[in-house]
Amino acid sequence: MEETLILVDENDNETGSAQKLLIHQQGLRHRAFSIFIFDGQGRLLLQQRALGKYHSQGLWTNTCCGHPRLGEQIHTAAQRRLFEEMGLTCPLTKVASLLYREQVSNDLIEHEFDHLFVGTSDTQPVANPEEALAWAWLPLSDIPGRIAAEPDKYTIWFRKIFDTYTLTGLRAWQKIALAAPSTSHLGEPTEFKKIGG
Repeated sequence: MEETLILVDENDNETGSAQKLLIHQQGLRHRAFSIFIFDGQGRLLLQQRALGKYHSQGLWTNTCCGHPRLGEQIHTAAQRRLFEEMGLTCPLTKVASLLYREQVSNDLIEHEFDHLFVGTSDTQPVANPEEALAWAWLPLSDIPGRIAAEPDKYTIWFRKIFDTYTLTGLRAWQKIALAAPSTSHLGEPTEFKKIGG
């Protein structure tokens, strides 16, 4: 059965729901999340999207992405999806959000209010092959150069997050992730505001 996603306005207030494929065909704004997992050495876990994905197949991106289900809290959805895609469980903290609308492959459009979460794990992922073709831990400082050299190997939202928040911003997220308690996340996540201009 096709997934139903939550439609939102520019402030992330719910406005309705629709089927996932229709949303991406029509470029309707919907609620989403992106997760960035760091290890104790400060490396970022990237995944290469599975070839069976309906868009952006085979491209490298952040650790995990997804959408909350109807009635599901965004933090709960992020924890669920991280385990479903990468076999990982760790505390997650919301650090920012990003509203963007971009053309992706297969004539589809991503128009997301994207909640950005960070966490840390020194556990090797067990990737679901239906979701991820491969994964890699990369030093954060290496990523902007790799994106600049071969932008077409990376998803549009991953590139947009690095453009918007910059390496300085992601280093600050890394510090937040490393400082987070190792117990289960309780209460509402705190939001980290963008540094600089």
